[in-house]
Amino acid sequence: MISRPVLSVTAVATLIFLLLPIIVIVPMSFSSASSLSFPPPGWSLRWYRSFFGSGNWLSALETSLALACVSSTCAVLLGSVAAYGLSRRPMAFKGAVEGNFMAPLILPTIIAAVALYIAFARVGILGSFAGLVLAHTVLNVPYVIVVLGVAIRSFDGRLEQVAWTMGASWWTTIRRVMLPLLAPSLAAAWIFAFIGSFDEVVVTSFVSGQYDTIPKRMFTELTLEISPTITAVATVLIGSSIVLLVAAAIATRRSSRLGRAPGE
Repeated sequence: MISRPVLSVTAVATLIFLLLPIIVIVPMSFSSASSLSFPPPGWSLRWYRSFFGSGNWLSALETSLALACVSSTCAVLLGSVAAYGLSRRPMAFKGAVEGNFMAPLILPTIIAAVALYIAFARVGILGSFAGLVLAHTVLNVPYVIVVLGVAIRSFDGRLEQVAWTMGASWWTTIRRVMLPLLAPSLAAAWIFAFIGSFDEVVVTSFVSGQYDTIPKRMFTELTLEISPTITAVATVLIGSSIVLLVAAAIATRRSSRLGRAPGE
């Protein structure tokens, strides 16, 4: 059996290894050097000014934000219905249906990208914003199902039954009972879907056409020219992701306190 000190050292070493890119990139984004160098010879905000002063980068940022907002909203709308059906309704071949929903998480992203490319080309939406939204929605619905599935299964079903016995319709029960109690989980699911959409690059590169997102532009810049501006972009993305993940964690924790039977 592995001793506790060995496990502790291994855990700390793994954590340092995972944080090492952030430890390197963040200081480099404030570097005064004209090229990538670590440690920075001096401190400057020139690369942040380069990022926020570039029309191309800001256009990519606007596209990424719009795409992530629309696709995550669509993913929550579709994924919440699927999560409720899988959690509350008995059905034949439930495992196969659930596995179909989880396929985008299991399959390599490149396979999904090729499949979506072929499908979108056949129906004529390849390179359109609608196609981008649809692709990102397909990729992020599984995250919504996972988050909401756990929340719905832990939701006390007797609350629904009480509402029905009091004469409430299915829609009224959903609107007046379930939605208020599941709101934190819905918010957490939306945040996870937003992050997944905003960071997606492989599928986006296949189906986006002329649309440029932040991850796609970063990949293009790295293949053409390694500019320190990318470190500023990466730092902004890291900071934004941390804030969103903290918000999702708070929402998830709040959700775990709701929907329980009294005395639990």
